[in-house]
Amino acid sequence: MPSEERNMKININNKQHETQASTISELATQLQLPPKGVAIAIDNQLKPRSTWDDTPLQEGACITIIKAACGG
Repeated sequence: MPSEERNMKININNKQHETQASTISELATQLQLPPKGVAIAIDNQLKPRSTWDDTPLQEGACITIIKAACGG
């Protein structure tokens, strides 16, 4: 019997998304974020990359993703 997938509604950069990711790390993989030059904050609290595997996502979380840009 297949396990039931649970979609969770979260906000990423002020846009609503549905995800099955349970951690920041899973979300980064799902969104195909680059391995460097990305910062993620949940409810305005920056989460160091070293904590992404252990930081759970909650329904309704407000997530900000910032990508470093080169140039000027």
